[in-house]
Amino acid sequence: MFNEVGAAGRGRLERTWIAVRDHPSAVLLAVQLLGVLVFPFTSRAGVGRTLLSVFGLVVLAIAVMAVNKTPSTRRTAIILGTPVFFLTVAEAIWPDTEGVVLASYAVHAVFYFYTAVSLLRYMFADAWVSRDELFATGACFTVLTWAFAYTYGVVQIIWPGSFVIPGQEGPLSWMDLLYLSFTVMTNTGLSDISPVVGQNQGRAVLMLQMLAGVNYIALVVARLLGLTLVRFRR
Repeated sequence: MFNEVGAAGRGRLERTWIAVRDHPSAVLLAVQLLGVLVFPFTSRAGVGRTLLSVFGLVVLAIAVMAVNKTPSTRRTAIILGTPVFFLTVAEAIWPDTEGVVLASYAVHAVFYFYTAVSLLRYMFADAWVSRDELFATGACFTVLTWAFAYTYGVVQIIWPGSFVIPGQEGPLSWMDLLYLSFTVMTNTGLSDISPVVGQNQGRAVLMLQMLAGVNYIALVVARLLGLTLVRFRR
């Protein structure tokens, strides 16, 4: 009986691993969206946020290596991911140390941009759209949003006061930065967070993300939609 239970457990675990292996972009998208929902309930220097961030980074690295199965991709993911991991922990220990936060935001931004490029290469690698490539469309969008959010964090540390919320003083929190990035990337323009007049560095990054959001819809989504329609017609 115990052998049968153990075999059933191993079977479920094996099926779960196969699903994760075959759909890494779906897992990455799910973790990114989970982060959006869970982060507001965690404190800035709390253990929960650190564990959630580290878990997200591990999934991010696995997704990069899964969609681009080359030795150079693995090496780059490890090289970029290692300092990101340690700086994530350091940021939780010293959340008010500006140098640590700046370094953490900078390496996070590089790692997320690299992941976005890897996902784009994965989606444009062939003329056949798989199910995981459809999930990669959403995953790449959220990864780009995270990358620009960390970039805004770098900008507001180097040029204090680059972004403001009416009636609120001090730098934007991580959730504020992520919210700003989502509004710009989706071109919703809610305008409750805005760049300060005269702080052109922040405006420059905002314009780059506006261009990235428009081109993402025009190039990536339109291409995958067209290939999907061709597939169904055949």
